[in-house]
Amino acid sequence: MQLESTITCPKCGGASTETMPTDACQFFYDCPHCGTLLRPNPGDCCVFCSFGTIPCPPKQGEEVGGCCDAGMTD
Repeated sequence: MQLESTITCPKCGGASTETMPTDACQFFYDCPHCGTLLRPNPGDCCVFCSFGTIPCPPKQGEEVGGCCDAGMTD
């Protein structure tokens, strides 16, 4: 399982390598380059699945029940 993913900001194109949490999904990410607050795209559980080079650890392991959004509501 890979724990580092490079997030690329869709607004400014800035890329940063981050360590992903193994026990939860990360729903928000502040771009260190332009300050944009990133949120997951519809259908994705976290910012790593939307904007990262590697999906989050739960998605990598395809845990039972899908990813971290099993209890997530809008």
